[in-house]
Amino acid sequence: MPFFIALFTAGIPLMILEYALGQLYQKGAPQAVEQVNKKFKFVGWWAIFIALVISIYYAVVMAWCWVYTYYSFSMAWAGIEKDFFFKNILNLIVPTNDKPFLLGAINFKILIGLAITWLSVYFIIYKGVHRVGKVVMLTVPLPVILLIILFIRAFTLDGAVQGITYYLTPDWSKLSNPQVWLDAYSQIFFSLSLGCGIMISYASYKPRNSDIVNNAFLTSLVDVLISFFAGFVVFSTLGFLAVQKNVAINDLAISGPGLAFITYPSAIATLPGGYFVQGLFGIIFFMTLLTLGIDSLFSLVEGAITAFNDEFPKFNRKYLTMFFCVMCFIFGIVFCTQSGLIWLDIVDHWMTNYGMIIIGLLQCLIIGYFFDITQLRKEISEISEIKLGRWWDDLIRIVVPGILITLLILILMQEFKQPYEGYPQQLLNFAGWTIVAVLIILSFIFAKFFSPLFFIFIGLIFYLIFRIKFPVLISMVAAFGFAVILGSLVICLKKALASNKK
Repeated sequence: MPFFIALFTAGIPLMILEYALGQLYQKGAPQAVEQVNKKFKFVGWWAIFIALVISIYYAVVMAWCWVYTYYSFSMAWAGIEKDFFFKNILNLIVPTNDKPFLLGAINFKILIGLAITWLSVYFIIYKGVHRVGKVVMLTVPLPVILLIILFIRAFTLDGAVQGITYYLTPDWSKLSNPQVWLDAYSQIFFSLSLGCGIMISYASYKPRNSDIVNNAFLTSLVDVLISFFAGFVVFSTLGFLAVQKNVAINDLAISGPGLAFITYPSAIATLPGGYFVQGLFGIIFFMTLLTLGIDSLFSLVEGAITAFNDEFPKFNRKYLTMFFCVMCFIFGIVFCTQSGLIWLDIVDHWMTNYGMIIIGLLQCLIIGYFFDITQLRKEISEISEIKLGRWWDDLIRIVVPGILITLLILILMQEFKQPYEGYPQQLLNFAGWTIVAVLIILSFIFAKFFSPLFFIFIGLIFYLIFRIKFPVLISMVAAFGFAVILGSLVICLKKALASNKK
């Protein structure tokens, strides 16, 4: 239920907003936001840089899928699914407080899969959206067909009904857990590609008179429908596995990478029909993940390419695409190391739970309070079959910001109570907060908005000073206070001196 509430209270309203920005202004995210208010161009750039970071580690997950597709021919994981993933594939080591930045050796199987992934992305998008349009004619229907095949097979297995029943039975006690709601909203943002400039970029290629509201509803509902149907495929299979192992479904790994790379392969390995049938369905399953994932991945990169092409039109698209693919591959090597899974988990946590949600929040505040939202709503309704009412204004100005701010406060409180997943605090500071800070600084630089950098510089100095004696939370509060006070004082003095000279 939280997922569907998140869809209608944030997902669809923001999808309409992002479609409108891209389509009406015919620009990528930074340039579209600039048309709204020049001071907020950095928000568009921040979204683009978040998309690039997500694409870097998301491509590594695709690399895992390539490796598993190869091993599906021999069913090498059969009977040792957990050890196969953590030891044979990842050779996982976990950083400690003594060695927080421990990486370990590079896993060359994953590195080869990463290279294949980025080569695929390059050849799909280097000629622009026209070539992308041809590719999605295959990559969109193919995973749906494969999901249907998987569902038909899974539904015929013992325990499938129990699995689907578990999937559709709500646990009302979970509604009081703020993490459930944060996960729901984060998943909506990630699933619909909100808050990272993609939808703005793709909408910029559509004619200005295309139906915005219908397209936003259709895109959102089809995406959620596929996700909902995929749940039937997964949980019918999990029901079968639970019967085979004589355990409860909630005792299985039903979330995170463990679901796709441990639990589901374990279910495939128990399918009747021998190695041939098991290997066939292993290939189908991981090809489904690859085709679903490759769509998301090249969309993330395409959003960045569009933004940079609009900002720097003299850049050759082919070489710009090559540059981004090569750089993303190089930065992705860190996730191919033995501790790569830990780094991936941390970066993903900060990008989805903070980055994308804060961008969605800022978009709402900018449009709601620094722009004529009534006029924007009228422009959207003029070219849309479904007319927007005041309800959309209220959602963008009040409801969505209120929900996102509440969730951010709750997750921040939880963040400072204990380190995320018990990881070393130094690693969390670097792979989490530092990367977020770097993206913000880059956003201000590309937006040519340098005043905030002065505040950040002051805050960083005071944070480092306070960290000598105080914990993270107290240091951050103190740094924020000094940055605001001293930064404002310097700007006021600068303006006063400038006025005296006149």
